[in-house]
Amino acid sequence: MQFKRILLKLSGESLMGGKQYGIDETRLEEYAQQIKEVARMGVQLGIVIGGGNIFRGLSGTSKGFDRVKGDQMGMLATVINSLALSSALTASGQKNRVFTAIRMEPVGELYSKWKAIEAMERGEIAIIAGGTGNPFFTTDTASALRGVEIEADAMFKGTRVDGVYTADPEKDPTATKFRAITFDEVYERGLRVMDLTATTLCKENNLPVVVFDMDSHGNLKKVIDGEDIGTLIHL
Repeated sequence: MQFKRILLKLSGESLMGGKQYGIDETRLEEYAQQIKEVARMGVQLGIVIGGGNIFRGLSGTSKGFDRVKGDQMGMLATVINSLALSSALTASGQKNRVFTAIRMEPVGELYSKWKAIEAMERGEIAIIAGGTGNPFFTTDTASALRGVEIEADAMFKGTRVDGVYTADPEKDPTATKFRAITFDEVYERGLRVMDLTATTLCKENNLPVVVFDMDSHGNLKKVIDGEDIGTLIHL
């Protein structure tokens, strides 16, 4: 599979690196280098980052937060992470632009499909922050939505795990990894790769998803080059 344009989903938790909370500057720099390397290959990138290293709306609800306000706090957490990545990319010499799902200039430009595509075609990386701009949606769903909107060839989900397994490999040592799996199989097996809304969006719009370990340096380029190191989810 050749990739002209991809949507890269990064987890907020991964940005913590070795820390218990917040952003690990070393991990951030590693991500920026990997992303720059792929951009220099001519691949256009849109990026969506989660906010779980700062605040997760659902966990706030269990502690008494109003769900809508909790999710809005989570959206702002993704903006903080997006600005951090933007800063690291700029420092590495890679042009980029931050878009936000909610109007908040001068922090970022209000997102629209057309502006994001124009930026990518100019060689800039489009960092799309603020989730979908609505409560009750995860950043996985935001990634699927943005991936479909920007007409990406695939969505790359960078996680701590190197693919999709029959069970959680961090808890079950007998879990085995899939090289490829269909969206329907993900449903049937109840695998928690993404939430159901995100999985359905990808399936209905035929947006393949590649799940891989982003925390091992150089893996983003390897998976773009077609090396068999992740799991492909397809129709």
